Amino acid sequence: MPANRSVLLRRGLSALAALPLLALAACGYGSESESHTTTEVAAGAGKTDGLDSVKIGYFGNLTHATALVGNQKGFFQKELGATRAKYQVFNAGPSEIEALNSGSIDIGWIGPSPAINGYTKSGGKSLRIIGGSASGGVKLVVNPKKITSLKDVRGKRIATPQLGNTQDVAFLNWAAEQGWRIDAESGKGDVSVVRTDNKVTPDAFKSGAIDGAWVPEPTASKLVAEGGRVLLDESSLWPGKKFVITNIIVRQSFLQDHPKAVEAVLKASVETNKWINAHPGEAKAAANKQLEADSGKALPADVLDPAWTSIEFTDDPLASTLNTEAQHAVKAGLLEKPRLDGIYDLTLLNKVLRAEGENTVGDAGLGAR
Repeated sequence: MPANRSVLLRRGLSALAALPLLALAACGYGSESESHTTTEVAAGAGKTDGLDSVKIGYFGNLTHATALVGNQKGFFQKELGATRAKYQVFNAGPSEIEALNSGSIDIGWIGPSPAINGYTKSGGKSLRIIGGSASGGVKLVVNPKKITSLKDVRGKRIATPQLGNTQDVAFLNWAAEQGWRIDAESGKGDVSVVRTDNKVTPDAFKSGAIDGAWVPEPTASKLVAEGGRVLLDESSLWPGKKFVITNIIVRQSFLQDHPKAVEAVLKASVETNKWINAHPGEAKAAANKQLEADSGKALPADVLDPAWTSIEFTDDPLASTLNTEAQHAVKAGLLEKPRLDGIYDLTLLNKVLRAEGENTVGDAGLGAR
């Protein structure tokens, strides 16, 4: 790769690759702000690790439903006792990583690309992935009048959310496996890749400016509501139909100084996922209620219902798939080979899982030593 292009792509990754998930504002459903919560601290509860508060960040997005439901139903506050759970809603990965690095938040729900980017940019010193949250929820939705089969995608205009983001990398990798050539930087080639903000993708789809989009939920379901058809669910491309879309990260210094607080949040996350999977209808309603509280606007049923069913909530960070996603970015020419050794520390998560009688999870050899 020419040196100037390599520099350009690295800069692009620094600014853009940390956008793997559909941000709330990017779909017109919210803004970066303090989250609204009505959960009260239980009377007589003690502080965890002597902290007045633990600051938790997440996106207002269904793939972050563990955080949404955990906030709405009070799971995090219950485990933290008299330590106040404070929440902040983010629109994009770079701003959440910046908040984590500055100490504005302590723990966050975030996608694979910003976690990789934040870790590698800091030389492995900024964060650790400490747990999983969600798998799936990404689809290729197309105009059925223009595309009726996978081979018809060639020669068409397909939107992805951003240059170098998780869905962009996934689509480029899939297209390469079809034998199609696309210049990753410009998006030109056998398929025209149109980098389009998720908030305008539905309008672009309706106007015919794009023929389809490789996007996360709930944008995918919004396109279906506008007459689109799901041509491919990304989960079908992964072993066991599982791939990471949301992880839990923590600032390394906070993990070192306040392990009891981190363990409390992880216990709450495990309990929340257990409740979500046992009560899917109530959980969906709780997530939507928190979205409305945070943004002033809930998702309509024709978007919420299909989007919810395509997401799997899991404590497993699916570490091997994160490593594969990084390899796909390298293959596409959008990332220099990263050093991911030490990006995971699943010690506390596995402690919680053992206490709950659940199976422990692995770090694919990328754990802190």
